[in-house]
Amino acid sequence: MHPFTGCYRDDVHELHDLDHVATGLRERKKQRTRELIASRALELFAERGYAHTTVADVAAAVDVSERTIFSYFATKEDLLFSDHLELERGLVEALAERPVGMSALDVLRDFIVESLGERDERERLRWQVVGGDETLHAHLRARQAAFVQPIAAAIADELGEQVDDLRPQLVAAAVVAAITATYDHRYRARSRAASRAQAVAVIDEAIAFLRGGLEAIRSYPKPY
Repeated sequence: MHPFTGCYRDDVHELHDLDHVATGLRERKKQRTRELIASRALELFAERGYAHTTVADVAAAVDVSERTIFSYFATKEDLLFSDHLELERGLVEALAERPVGMSALDVLRDFIVESLGERDERERLRWQVVGGDETLHAHLRARQAAFVQPIAAAIADELGEQVDDLRPQLVAAAVVAAITATYDHRYRARSRAASRAQAVAVIDEAIAFLRGGLEAIRSYPKPY
């Protein structure tokens, strides 16, 4: 018998298991609610325009209170870019866990290709919202800049340099710029109908360009 609960050991384990299950259910419900809010917000932003859609509109569409929305998202802009932090964490994890001998660019290529299906419609809608708004476009670029450091860290490891050295930072900045240009190209009006195979081909072209640049830097005499 447990000295504090008065339960037998098996009962304590069972209570612990039930508590664990309940916690898991709550977390999954919260995640589903968060995803529903973000998804509906993006749809409304695309339908009505970002400036003409309020948080109250989103709350009404999802049948929750504004307070509930702000418990998941600090600002209206966070609704628009709801998955960027998750994407950054996913990339950091993929780079950290890459197999020995696998380059950072190969990891990046696989990471982007694998996320195409689940992100395609979301990215298309977001580009529709952001594409014609210079302020939102600038905010998107600022958020994308967060990807530079984890990529620079992986490149620095390959080059045997420090993450703040010029070469890793230069390559990482080029990577983010190239991938951003690739996504922008895909979600322009003329590119929306592109197939998955075409999208992968464009990504592979960008990676080939980046790989060539990395090899050029690797073989170039270090001038400092």
